[in-house]
Amino acid sequence: MAESLPAKAYLLAYRADRRRVPDRQRVGYLVRAAALAELLLRDRLADRGGVAALIGTSGVTGDLVLDDTLTMVSDGSRNWVHWVRKDHSRALHLVETQLAEAGVLVLEPGRALGIMPLQRRVVRNEAHLSDLRAVVDDALHGPLAVPDLPATDAVLTALLAATEFRHVISRSARRRNQPRVDALALQAAPAVDALQTAVRRLRTARVAIATGGGHT
Repeated sequence: MAESLPAKAYLLAYRADRRRVPDRQRVGYLVRAAALAELLLRDRLADRGGVAALIGTSGVTGDLVLDDTLTMVSDGSRNWVHWVRKDHSRALHLVETQLAEAGVLVLEPGRALGIMPLQRRVVRNEAHLSDLRAVVDDALHGPLAVPDLPATDAVLTALLAATEFRHVISRSARRRNQPRVDALALQAAPAVDALQTAVRRLRTARVAIATGGGHT
């Protein structure tokens, strides 16, 4: 399976030590933003004054998340943050379905708190996760100048930084390397910037709810 940007982003967010992805809403945003970013890199989407716009009338890509995103964007002209948040749970479900069908992700029965039945999503090949983390580390800290990196590696790293998963990129590493992170994002800036905004708004809303100042 040639992994798409959404699939790689999901796998990087995955916590092998916990056999799950943390914060499924944030991962859903990440997966949807990764799809938007890949479609930008493929010249299937463009930014038109802050609005995501389809380019041409080419057919499907064959990737579940990418095709779902193309169909979604075709329904109307909205800004990038809207599309990052739109049906993020479906984006997450689709990428998990795709990875399960490819044998990358395995569903195993388990119990929450030892009581409630649930399905754990297990990535069998943890070496592959290490390889993906190495890609991000090289993009962030490696010797290559940003223009010399593969575009997908650069954008993938910027997306993970925007999502603020500290088990992938620590807060201190992100701050130390912020100018490089900004440069890594350039080839898909509308999607990366929208993800960063969506994550920031989510965090603010959760703080407001926790302190009694907001509503669901």
